[in-house]
Amino acid sequence: MSTIIVGTPGYLDPEYYTSNRLTEKSDVYGFGVSLMEVISCRPVISNIEDPEMNYIAKWMRTMVAQRNIKNIVDPRLKEAYESNSVWKAVRLALACISENSSERPTMNQVVIELKECLAMELNQRLEQRPLESRIH
Repeated sequence: MSTIIVGTPGYLDPEYYTSNRLTEKSDVYGFGVSLMEVISCRPVISNIEDPEMNYIAKWMRTMVAQRNIKNIVDPRLKEAYESNSVWKAVRLALACISENSSERPTMNQVVIELKECLAMELNQRLEQRPLESRIH
C-alpha cells in the first residue's frame, strides 16, 4: 500500500523530499511554521517582491538577525506583550523548523516551552496591575 502525501506548501518537512518518510519531527516542523504564523500574523508564503523574503521562515530568520521584535510580532498587539516571552517563542519556532530533524525539539519539549512563555506573559500582567488590586 502506498500513500500519496499532500499538503499546503511551506508546512511540509524538507527532509520528506529526500527520504519520502514522515516522522514525528515532520509534525514538529509543520507546527513550527504554524507558530511563526501565530506570532507574526503573516502568511506562510506571501507575494512580496523580494523572493528571499516571501517564505515566512526566511523572513523570520532575517528579522531575528536584525533583533527587531516589533517587526516580528503581529502589529495588532501594539506592544502589549512580554518581549522575553516572544523571543523565547520565536526561538522555539525556529528550532522546530531546523533543517536537520534531529535538531528539532520533541512536541513534549515544545509544550513545556510554550507553557513557560505563557507563564512569563501572565507574570508580566500581574506585575502591571495596580498594587491595590493585587492586595484584595
